[in-house]
Amino acid sequence: MERHAAVGERSTVDETALLAALRRGDRDAFATLVDANTPWMMRIALSHVSSRASAEDAVQEAWLRCLRGLEGFEERSALKSWLFVIVTNCARRRAERDARSVPFSELARREAERIEPDPLEHRFFDDSHPRWPGGWTTFSPGWEGLPEQRLLASEVSVRIESATARLPAGQRAVFLLRDVEGWRSEDVCSALGISGSNQRVLLHRARHTIRAVLEDYLEGGEEQ
Repeated sequence: MERHAAVGERSTVDETALLAALRRGDRDAFATLVDANTPWMMRIALSHVSSRASAEDAVQEAWLRCLRGLEGFEERSALKSWLFVIVTNCARRRAERDARSVPFSELARREAERIEPDPLEHRFFDDSHPRWPGGWTTFSPGWEGLPEQRLLASEVSVRIESATARLPAGQRAVFLLRDVEGWRSEDVCSALGISGSNQRVLLHRARHTIRAVLEDYLEGGEEQ
């Protein structure tokens, strides 16, 4: 069966055909949708709840609600936006059941508005740059002699994943969705319930932290 381009991927989605297949009860289409989108849905859920088990429960509930709601989905918004709302609401309800007293959006707001030093100022282009939005403006001279194999090594990925896991919750969620999953800023704000300005601050700080870890590793230092 021809693979459906699923929500969360960067390819153009023929939502009409996808929805038609899902409403026909096409199990392959639904399995493809689930496989492609569960990872980012887990990341959203983990931004709201305190354990992976709770996140898994929230995502499972979200897919059940998706199945039950397909017939009533009126396509006034993109399928991706609809899934945003479902998994976010499921995760928030789960967080409440887990007695998490402060909602994620409030934690993220406080985190973004906290004044912190900016040791890597001007290391990144802003999002309005025509060619490299969010990209690094400079590279460390110490990296020039490194073989490409080291830059692509699995250990680099491990370091990034480890550093990402240690980020504060708000920074981690925004970084994963923007720079790992490639979501638009407005979609991230919608999913996480935060403002555009707070989203930019959280992403900026997360990028600085990740860059510092990479600089330390690739220039021969030890990860802190």
